[in-house]
Amino acid sequence: MNTSLASALSGDAAIVLDGGLSNQLEAAGHDLSDELWSARLLAEHPEAIVAAHRAYYEAGASVAITASYQATFEGFARHGIGHERAAGLMALSVELAREAARRTQLGRPLWVAASVGPYGAMLADGSEYRGRYGLSVAELERFHRPRLEVLAGARPDVLALETVPDADEARALLRAVRGLGVPAWLSYSIDGDRTRAGQPLDEAFALAADVPEIIAVGVNCCAPEDVDHAVELAARSTGKPVVAYPNSGETWDARERRWAGQGSFSGQRVVGWRDRGARLIGGCCRVGPAAIARIGPSLA
Repeated sequence: MNTSLASALSGDAAIVLDGGLSNQLEAAGHDLSDELWSARLLAEHPEAIVAAHRAYYEAGASVAITASYQATFEGFARHGIGHERAAGLMALSVELAREAARRTQLGRPLWVAASVGPYGAMLADGSEYRGRYGLSVAELERFHRPRLEVLAGARPDVLALETVPDADEARALLRAVRGLGVPAWLSYSIDGDRTRAGQPLDEAFALAADVPEIIAVGVNCCAPEDVDHAVELAARSTGKPVVAYPNSGETWDARERRWAGQGSFSGQRVVGWRDRGARLIGGCCRVGPAAIARIGPSLA
């Protein structure tokens, strides 16, 4: 039986997360251009998701983040998928990651994190990187709670409340995870020392300090150069282990619909994050298995 992830985080060693799931699926030739993104493959090509998770486990990741980031009842309904089937697909995302772990046989603990993307991911209009949706905290809690219940019922090791752009949405998520019986991490998408919605990061992190369900706090889907200071703030503001999994450092050109610039994700940066308090370290957009494979040796 695996040691719990929360117990593993109590040690001094950092745990390696996976990289961008969509990155690996696209590299395998899958088209993720519609609104459901990688969640579409839950219905159409689940074996591709297993293969992507296995690629990251085999590259050295000990935690796989599921293909449920964009999986919502509302998003599935727009594609003609009813409530019962949608709930089944969300639960399937956890089972596919478990299946990848079963097939990988690496002789070390392997964990599954059920991805919970922000409200803006369901809108599929880029607002997940702005926040400020015009909804109250209570309305956002009502949106998130039903799918959190489904994902928690599938018994992942942890819920990944990720790419959260707004402290108000964080408040809603922190309310919604109470009583589910599954630990969670809270990870903001940031710009410098503020959330994407413009709130001071230290205040945003502090929201999770006294929430017992939260076992780690940090950042993802941001520039690598923004992580150093964020890790220090997260550790100081909460006293909890820190999670960090930024993008490659390239930038998305929305007009040309392509990535541009040079990547800045490196082993040297990873060591700095670990030394500042990060205990869950991986990558997000454009960080593939080759980059993940370098994290473990860098931290050794």
